Amino acid sequence: MGDSVYKIIELVGTSSASWDEAAKNAVELAGKSLRDLRVAEVSKLDMKVEDGKVTAFRARVKLSFKYVTGS
Repeated sequence: MGDSVYKIIELVGTSSASWDEAAKNAVELAGKSLRDLRVAEVSKLDMKVEDGKVTAFRARVKLSFKYVTGS
């Protein structure tokens, strides 16, 4: 097996139900267009608040995937 390089991107997933669901949404949507996903790290959790009520859970996710060049 040769050496590999991985790229890391940061995404924000949202959910009206939970932080877990927000993180899952970010990773699963990214997985539709990115190949070789490796690690997802939740780096921040927050909530959207409107009129004193939580309306959304947000998870900031750092996602790594194998970087492949065209050559």
